[in-house]
Amino acid sequence: MFEFHADRKRYFDIQVQNAQEHVIPFIQQSKTIISGMRVLEIGCGEAGVLKPFLDLGCKAVGVEFDVVRLTLPQELLKDYISNLQLQFIGKDIYDVDVETELGGKFDIIILKDVIEHIHNQPKLIQELKRFLSKDGVIFFGFPPWQMPFGGHQQLNKNKFLSALPYYHLLPKKIYEWLIKIGNGPVKELLEIRETKISIENFENIAKHCNYEIINKKHYLINPIYQYKFGIKARTQLTFITKIPWFRNFVTTCVYYLIQPK
Repeated sequence: MFEFHADRKRYFDIQVQNAQEHVIPFIQQSKTIISGMRVLEIGCGEAGVLKPFLDLGCKAVGVEFDVVRLTLPQELLKDYISNLQLQFIGKDIYDVDVETELGGKFDIIILKDVIEHIHNQPKLIQELKRFLSKDGVIFFGFPPWQMPFGGHQQLNKNKFLSALPYYHLLPKKIYEWLIKIGNGPVKELLEIRETKISIENFENIAKHCNYEIINKKHYLINPIYQYKFGIKARTQLTFITKIPWFRNFVTTCVYYLIQPK
C-alpha cells in the first residue's frame, strides 16, 4: 500500500491540489463557475475536491455513505461549515431527499473516483437528474477498468503486488489468490472487479440515459500522479482516444462533463 492511502490528511491535500489545477479548469472549459453556485459531491470521502469550489464562493454539500470518512473533513473544513457554506450528509445517495435534506438542486455534481465503485451504474446516472438544476452539469473522473491499476490493486500491503500492473485482468480465482498473498482487502478489490467500468461502458450509459457529453479528456498519465508520485500529467494521444477497447489499457484516467439533453 502506498503511504498516502493511509495518511488521510495528505490525501485530502492531494485532492485539493488536483481539483484546483485540473478538475475546476476542465469544468470551466464548458461551464463558468461563479460564487453562489451549488455543488454536490457524491462519495466525497475526505472532501478535498470540494475545498477549491468553496474558495470560489460556491455552496457545497458532500454526501458520503462511509460516515467515518467524514470525521477529517468536518475538522479541516469546520469554518465553511460554521458559515453555512458547507454541509455533510452521511447517507446512501438514494435515501437523500433533495429538498428537505439538500436544500434544493445543484448547478454542478461531482463524482470523482466514485462511479467505478457503484453497482447498477445506469440507475445512479439516471437518478442524478433529480438533483440537477436547469443547465446543471455532472463531472465524472475515473480510471478505466483495463488500465494498469484499474483494479485498485495498489491497496495491497505487499510492495511488489501493489506496484504490479494489469494482474487484475487475470481470471478471478488467480486474482483473488494474489490479493490474499499481498494481504490486500479481498472483498473490496473483488467488488471493484464486479463494478468495473470502461470508457465505452460509460459513454453508452450516458447515451442511453439521454445525456449529452459536453466535454471529455483522456489522460495517458493521471493528473493526480503528479502529487502522488511526482509524475507530470499527460493527455492521451488523440489517435489513441479514438481506438475503442484498446484505449482503456493505456489511459489511466478520464474526465467527462455531461448534461441532460
